[in-house]
Amino acid sequence: MSIVNQTQEQDVVANTPLEDIDVSRPELFSGDTWRPWFARLREEAPVHYLADSANGPFWSVTSHDLIKEIDTNHQVFSSEAGGISIVEAQEIESQELQGESFIQLDQPRHGPQRQAVTPSVAPPNIAELEPVIRERVIDILEGLPVGKTFNWVEQVSIELTGRMLATLLGFPYEERHKLIRWSDITTNVPQVTGDDSIDMKGRYEELMQAAAKFYQIWQERAAAPPGIDLISMLAHGEDTKTMNENPGLFLGTLLLLIVGGNDTTRNSISGGVIALNEYPDEYQKLRDNPVLIPNMVSEMVRWQTPVIHMRRTALEDYELGGKLIKKGEKVIMWYLSGNRDERVFENADQFIIDRPNARQHVAFGFGIHRCMGNRLAEMQLRVLWEEISSRFSKVELVGDVVRLPNNFIRGIKDVPVRLHAR
Repeated sequence: MSIVNQTQEQDVVANTPLEDIDVSRPELFSGDTWRPWFARLREEAPVHYLADSANGPFWSVTSHDLIKEIDTNHQVFSSEAGGISIVEAQEIESQELQGESFIQLDQPRHGPQRQAVTPSVAPPNIAELEPVIRERVIDILEGLPVGKTFNWVEQVSIELTGRMLATLLGFPYEERHKLIRWSDITTNVPQVTGDDSIDMKGRYEELMQAAAKFYQIWQERAAAPPGIDLISMLAHGEDTKTMNENPGLFLGTLLLLIVGGNDTTRNSISGGVIALNEYPDEYQKLRDNPVLIPNMVSEMVRWQTPVIHMRRTALEDYELGGKLIKKGEKVIMWYLSGNRDERVFENADQFIIDRPNARQHVAFGFGIHRCMGNRLAEMQLRVLWEEISSRFSKVELVGDVVRLPNNFIRGIKDVPVRLHAR
């Protein structure tokens, strides 16, 4: 956003009555104009109530410390009572289709289902996956056109996450792009994107195709000896082996795994290229000292924050930040805002690859619902940037970035780049 547009946006923010501020508007994220809105809430009302919006009334929690307070208090703030998105479940066509998964469950149901798939991303398995990831990263990078303009999102971000999702799920490799498509349409509903023209019937039909494919793979894995892919682990897990008998839980869990595996890594890969181009001194710092890559990865995830928010529902009255949240009310944790909290991150809007506390970000959530694949996502990013740095002096941004209108996933559609060889 240009300096002129930033000034205009700041004027609009300053002149909007506090009680009318609505940070759930999808256009804030497609236009990348969200910063001053959240900055005002952090300063004046880190616990903020909006009485009316396209998503109904809700509380916005925007400071780093209060987000962590909610995320660790699952006795009061429930994932199960209303789901994890700002969208009301009943507003989505076919609740059975939308389903549920362990990220939407409270204890004691949450733990056993999460534990069934956690071994797939435990440190020993991740270590075994690193050579596979590096081999696929190299294959992708070696096929890129040096000196010609192309869309980084399509040829690198999507391609790498598609390959890794297929590997983790044991999904047919040649059909891996279906996983990306199903991930994209899972969060593609009008309340999240602001697009009333979305073909919800077509969306339903595509997700039914996903369900049919996953059922087929489930039956195959259940009949075979236990494997190390996620579907096999679920099919053989003591607490999850009958999951396929509950259509909502079955599809909800599989969609969670593909959305989690796709969006966090994919948009951090894209966001990282944007960040390095916006801060060329940091790019030079990377070229001079590639040992900074692991810390840079954490900073990329903080700066991008691929999951914009998570929702909880209060199970009882609770005072938070001096405000009384009442039983049954919707509470939104804006991770994107928490990761720009100046009280935690000095010069929080800047991208600083050697930021000493970059790992304190809340992009992966906090508490029992912390993203179980966070270490795998970090490893993919680390390996990617190790291989990029050994081949190219620069991934140059050469055109306008196109972002998606979405208040849940901070999605990026187009990142036009040109590679410069070493």
